[in-house]
Amino acid sequence: MMMGTFKKIVTKSLVILFFGIPLQASAEVFNLPAIGDDLIGAITVATARAEDTLLDIARRHGVGYEDIVHANPDVDTWLPGEGTEVILPTRYVLPPGPREGIVLNLAEYRMYYYPEVVDGEPSVVMTYPISIGRMDWETPLGRTTIISKARNPSWYPPESIRAEHAAEGDPLPRIVPPGPENPLGDYAMRLGLPGYLIHGTNRPDGVGMRVTHGCIRMFPEDIDYLFDRVDIKTAVRIINEPVKVGWDGDDLVIEVHETLEVNEPVSGAEEESELPPNFRNAMTVLTAQFVAATNSKAGLLNWDTAEKLLARANGIPSVAGHKRANAASSAAFE
Repeated sequence: MMMGTFKKIVTKSLVILFFGIPLQASAEVFNLPAIGDDLIGAITVATARAEDTLLDIARRHGVGYEDIVHANPDVDTWLPGEGTEVILPTRYVLPPGPREGIVLNLAEYRMYYYPEVVDGEPSVVMTYPISIGRMDWETPLGRTTIISKARNPSWYPPESIRAEHAAEGDPLPRIVPPGPENPLGDYAMRLGLPGYLIHGTNRPDGVGMRVTHGCIRMFPEDIDYLFDRVDIKTAVRIINEPVKVGWDGDDLVIEVHETLEVNEPVSGAEEESELPPNFRNAMTVLTAQFVAATNSKAGLLNWDTAEKLLARANGIPSVAGHKRANAASSAAFE
């Protein structure tokens, strides 16, 4: 992307950032766009301090490890250097599907939460970086709910995890009490999927990575903000969508993340969007997303640009098409 073009996008996005977020809200809370628009947030730039790592900058701005590393491939992760400009990939295409409850998109290591609308207040969406299950402990896909919540939880590590730690010379007790050694942090929300939680952490540097035993891990300050705002029985939808297509006014925008490697297809997935992307060709995924996005607003896609975005997979939404004038249907196959 040419620097001049990037600065124009940043300038436009800053207007969205300052006028699209309630002033009393945290930086991860955005006014929900109307149906037919799918972009929230802003691409901005931070200047590194001498003592900063990319992880320090990421945490200050609500970004995870994979997000910031892919957005800044030429910046040293551990020593960016004083004065280095760091791109903050804090603009997002909302994930496909209903805008309700909690949506966990594993491919982008990110949560979206759509709280119920309060009378007299605008609809909002909250978004936070998350850690997910590593390849040998994959986070399951599908639909569930929040079934319980706990402050200062104790951790009861399963026998499989205790065996793994014992084999590494780091035996675990049967119960890890609340405190600084507890990997659940200060808050935990239990899912209807047996054994899986959304929780805090005592190792925040791992947020935004594939490092857990299947649970969803959040920055301590993020789950602290979210905990009292999420009710028991809140719907949770876990998806794996590396490609998202949406509208920003009359512009058609694509956001691409690296495809997660998976061991095998997940049985019982309720819809195609919940099947692991390893088993769907990236262009096929893009085409399906494009058809869905242009179902009610016809659009033209620049397929050359789209292919470049698929190859780049840096998580930054980019314009790749536009509204089709005087058309009643999608131009997906033109």
